[in-house]
Amino acid sequence: MKRVSARKTVALDKEEQDILTSFERGEWKSLSNLTKEKALAKKAASNYLRKDIRINIRLSSSDLKRIKQKAAFEGLPYQTLIASILHKYASGHPET
Repeated sequence: MKRVSARKTVALDKEEQDILTSFERGEWKSLSNLTKEKALAKKAASNYLRKDIRINIRLSSSDLKRIKQKAAFEGLPYQTLIASILHKYASGHPET
């Protein structure tokens, strides 16, 4: 089976391309304490993504209906979808 390069199937931004190039050059090394590093990364992500503020927002009923439909299609609660959209926008990734 022929190997297909990720560069041909996925559009990468500059940072992603730099990471891929570095990986392909063999510049990445395995960690001896992988389990500990995974636990640390999970804790950091959990703290960073913790939802600790509650807000109220007014939406038109038609917008909320469409959001609920999209959430159902994605298999998500509609509040989770809204939080995800807001997070992407706040993080500078509104197009995804």
